Amino acid sequence: MNSLEHHFLIAMPALENSWFEKTVIYIVEDNQHGAMGLVINLPNKINTIELLEHFDLPIPEGADYLEQRVLIGGPVDLERGFILHNGNREWKSSMSLPDNLNMTVSEDFLEALSVGDAPEHFLVCLGFAGWEPGQLANEIQENSWLTIPYNQSLLFETQIEERWQVALGTLGISPEFLSSEAGNA
Repeated sequence: MNSLEHHFLIAMPALENSWFEKTVIYIVEDNQHGAMGLVINLPNKINTIELLEHFDLPIPEGADYLEQRVLIGGPVDLERGFILHNGNREWKSSMSLPDNLNMTVSEDFLEALSVGDAPEHFLVCLGFAGWEPGQLANEIQENSWLTIPYNQSLLFETQIEERWQVALGTLGISPEFLSSEAGNA
């Protein structure tokens, strides 16, 4: 199976009543070691101001991102932060992804936010979603996930609470027509 890196997973009805119900996940890595992704539509109770305060960093006056919600990136390692952002600036610990996207895990990004120096688009996620080798492919075969290619608008411009419906809409699917039944043609 091809790698799902730089794609989105869209939760199907098979995941109802699970941690992943109605989630959309950006897949950062998918290789022989397993897969890792960040849920992009589960808001945390804290926003950027509270995140900066937690790290005892100053709050920049008038920055338009201060009320932006921090997201719950997945059920694994909820104390660890992952920042998806655009731009090619150098941070202490960043991973370059396709389409001018990066994932940064270092505090120097937060320090830049604290002085009003932010990239145009960014999402802060606490925690991540992870799969053992072969696990994600099995879940897709079991009708737990649909996949779509990366879409910057979905990641950065669509309202958090609309991302699942918009992601389905890119496939021409309306949520009320989804079935939890798996099938093979």
